[in-house]
Amino acid sequence: MPEITAITPQKHDPTRCSISLDGRFFCGMKLETVAMHRLKVGMQVTEEELLFLQRENEQREALDKALTHISAAGKTEREVRDFLRRKGYLEEVIDDAVSRMKEYGYIDDAAYAKSYAESAQKRKGSRLIALELKKKGVGEEAIAEAVEGADEHAAARAVLEKYLRQKDLSDPKTVQKAYRHLLSKGFDHDIVRSALEAYVREED
Repeated sequence: MPEITAITPQKHDPTRCSISLDGRFFCGMKLETVAMHRLKVGMQVTEEELLFLQRENEQREALDKALTHISAAGKTEREVRDFLRRKGYLEEVIDDAVSRMKEYGYIDDAAYAKSYAESAQKRKGSRLIALELKKKGVGEEAIAEAVEGADEHAAARAVLEKYLRQKDLSDPKTVQKAYRHLLSKGFDHDIVRSALEAYVREED
């Protein structure tokens, strides 16, 4: 049976160590896991047993990192998966972390989309919000529910008033730039035209 011949702290992460079997590196593992299972030099252990402990260790670590990642701001399932992939975790480890986070309610794309849309609707149109949510991996149904019922006329007006503050409306180029600005914020042509016409009427 293989024997543990070295357990050495890793230089770049003092919370992890490298384990060698029969004189060769086999895997990395959290020191906490090593201590918990009382692994030590000279112990005989199968590769399968060490791999099981490493997988268990990585699943716990991936979940911890993912929870820390979302603590500052909510994240979609795709964003969490991409984050863990960048950290080098295997897909099955990522699947386990995501599954647990969904079970605990830390990942909920529909709730995330609704919250994101409510905040963004103050400064963006539904088209742009939908595009941004799609890039974050949110499904079409959740996106549609999130942007449903948005008062785009009020939002466009607010964005327009902020943009045109202290600008000369008598200059046609100013109006054209305002039109393009609203389009870039995701409002459709009809909404933009209506907001501009109302604004210009009130200013006259």
